Amino acid sequence: MLAIIQAAGWPIYFLIVASVIALALILERVVALRRSKIVPVGLVDKIIGDLRQGGISDELVLRVANHSPLGRVLAAGLKNAKASRDVMKESIEEAGAAVAHELGRFLTTLGTISTVTPLMGLFGTVIGMIEIFGSTSPGGTNPQQLAHGISVALYNTGFGLIIAIPSLIAYRHFRAQVDDFVVEMEQQAIKLVEVLHGERR
Repeated sequence: MLAIIQAAGWPIYFLIVASVIALALILERVVALRRSKIVPVGLVDKIIGDLRQGGISDELVLRVANHSPLGRVLAAGLKNAKASRDVMKESIEEAGAAVAHELGRFLTTLGTISTVTPLMGLFGTVIGMIEIFGSTSPGGTNPQQLAHGISVALYNTGFGLIIAIPSLIAYRHFRAQVDDFVVEMEQQAIKLVEVLHGERR
């Protein structure tokens, strides 16, 4: 591995840093965006059961808010349960927007890495091409410098693509996952609103 890094030249160090950041972000998002953690099953039904037993209380609202991201959205509705349906929905939408922003954390960085790393690889290719042209002189061609220039060009292009492709796949996957969570939270919140306003059992 060290021999490959040496053959790829100094431009490869930028790609190595980008790959470490991308890997760290992917692992962090895999852990953070677990469905059981974001939209736990049965939370709305449990809240409805608690409401029927003891009504709305500050303790219930706090417990729900601390439960999960979905809980934060539902807690916003519970706080405004005595207000009109429109006010309640507006408070839920505001909380939902904040939660959606939090769920999308680091995705912009991951998307940027997937876009920039091929350009970084291209930069390494240009450096390699400069070395290739620099190996030619009136006295002949320097085989060692020519080989090094080709290595720099090819290794950097390859590494750039190797980093960019999984980063782009992960970015699109996590973005779709966040969108699914947001839609599911909206559906759960609407169910709670309808129950609190007597439109659903």
